Amino acid sequence: MEQKAKRVGKFNIIDIIAVLLILAVVVFAGYKLMNRGGGSAGEVEKVKVTYVVRVENVAKELYDTCQAHLPSPLMASGSLVGGEIVSVEKTPFYVLGPDGQWVEDPDHVNLYLTATTEVAGGAVMTTKVGDQEVRIGKKDYILKSEYVEFQGGTVVDVQWGE
Repeated sequence: MEQKAKRVGKFNIIDIIAVLLILAVVVFAGYKLMNRGGGSAGEVEKVKVTYVVRVENVAKELYDTCQAHLPSPLMASGSLVGGEIVSVEKTPFYVLGPDGQWVEDPDHVNLYLTATTEVAGGAVMTTKVGDQEVRIGKKDYILKSEYVEFQGGTVVDVQWGE
């Protein structure tokens, strides 16, 4: 069959079709890889998200440590993810006393950490920081920055937009 195929120089028609198909696949794969980051042609609108994470029953001195490192860039899986922890507030942590009354624990506090970031907007918006979704009421949230990390937090407030 190869002898009967039309020859163009040292290539026959089947060789030329195979080369064209391979080139088309390579060009398509390159196009998809180049547009993966959003590119200038497909700019995605960014939405500012501010959220608050409550961490209960932490050592009192962690409040001062957090204050010393603000603002603190957010991290996930060992790399910066955009956004930062911008403020921290403390409230008393209460325990049940020996007389059955609630008393303030002198060694522990509750912390409310406020973080901001930007996420891609859209018809259905999923707010993700790293691999974690940010939703009001989410428990076991890990808030991690360049300097501090808290596990077991609860997302208590989320504000989308300015």
